[in-house]
Amino acid sequence: MSAPAFIESQVTPTPAQIPGIDIAQLFKAASPGRDEVDAAIMGAATGSGLLTITGFPEEVRCDAVFRRRLLALFEAPRSLLERLACNRHDASRPPVLHGWFDVNEGRAYYYDGIELGPDVAYGTSVVDLKNPLTGATPLPAESELPGWRAAVRYYYLGMERVADALMRAIARGLGIPEEHFSSLFVGGASALRLMRYPVRAPSSRAAVPEEEGLYVVHNGKMREVISEAHVDFGFTTLLAQDNVDGLQAKMPDGAWVDVPPVDGDLVVNFGKLLQRLTAGRIRATEHRVLSPGRERFSLPFFYAPRLDAEIKPLPLVGAEQFTPFAYGDHTWASLPKFRRLFGQAASARQPRHFTGADKDRPLS
Repeated sequence: MSAPAFIESQVTPTPAQIPGIDIAQLFKAASPGRDEVDAAIMGAATGSGLLTITGFPEEVRCDAVFRRRLLALFEAPRSLLERLACNRHDASRPPVLHGWFDVNEGRAYYYDGIELGPDVAYGTSVVDLKNPLTGATPLPAESELPGWRAAVRYYYLGMERVADALMRAIARGLGIPEEHFSSLFVGGASALRLMRYPVRAPSSRAAVPEEEGLYVVHNGKMREVISEAHVDFGFTTLLAQDNVDGLQAKMPDGAWVDVPPVDGDLVVNFGKLLQRLTAGRIRATEHRVLSPGRERFSLPFFYAPRLDAEIKPLPLVGAEQFTPFAYGDHTWASLPKFRRLFGQAASARQPRHFTGADKDRPLS
C-alpha cells in the first residue's frame, strides 16, 4: 500500500458543545424542575444533537462494574462465539439479524461484538421466525456464561426505561402529547449491541482501500478511523463507553468534537427518522470512532418502535407531509444488503416483496 490517504478535519479537543444533563426529574411527577430538564434536553437536541446524561433510577446500571458483567462474553471461547453468529450474508441459510459478528478485514470500520434483540428481555413471545427482523437472538447457555443472560435482560430493560423518559421529554418539548412517541415503542424492536474495537493488525490495515479514508488528522496527528462517520437511522441511541477515548461527534459548524468517556454517564444521539419527523429541529448527529491505540469497548442501545408502528407526520408547523408507513419498512429499507439477500419486506403490518426498483430507495 502506498502512503496512506487521509482526510483533513477540524477537531476541537474540548467537550464544551456537548451538554451534560442530570435527568433525575424525568422520573418524577410534573414540576418546574422537570420543565427545566425538558428545556435543557430540547436545547441539546436542537443544538449539537448530542448530550450526556446522568441521574438514573437506582435500578438502572451502566457503571463499570456492571458493564464488566456484560462484556464477559468477550472472554468466552472462540467456539462459543462462532455458535452465536448472526447471518446477514449467506442467502443459502436462514437469516439471523441478531447475534455475534466478526471484524471485517479490509474495511475502515474495525470492530466485533454481538447484537441482541428484544427477545433477550421478553423471551420467545416476541420471536416470529417468518420475519427476518424478528428471529431469535443466539445466546449462550446459562451453564456456559452464568448470570450473563440475566445481566443482559436487566440492562436492556433499564435502557428502555431511560429512553422512554427521554422521548417523553422530547414530546413535551415539541408541544405534543408526551405519550405520542411512547405508544410507538410498546413491543418495540430495540437492539443492544456489545462492541469491541481491537487493535488493528498491520496486515488488516494494508488491505483497506485508500478511498475508504482510513486516516484523519486529529490534533495535528494522523489517526486511524475504526468506525466510519455516520448517523443512526432511527430515533435515539444511548451509549455507554468504557474509560477509553475515541468517540467524536460532528458539530453544526463542521468541527469534530471529542466525546470523553465518563463512567456512569450515557451519551445520547438522535437518528435520521426523528430529524425528519421534526422538520430538522432535532439534529441527527454524525459521529465516528478513532483508534485510541488500544482495545476499546462500547455498548450502544438503539431505541426502536415495534415493526408495525405507524410513522406519520407530526402536528408541527413546517413538518413534512408524507404517506404514513410502518417502522418495519423503514428498518428494512435501511438494511439494503440484508434486504437484497433475503428478499422479503419486514413490516409486520403489511408484508410484501421488493422489486429491483426498490434496490436502494427508502420506503418512507
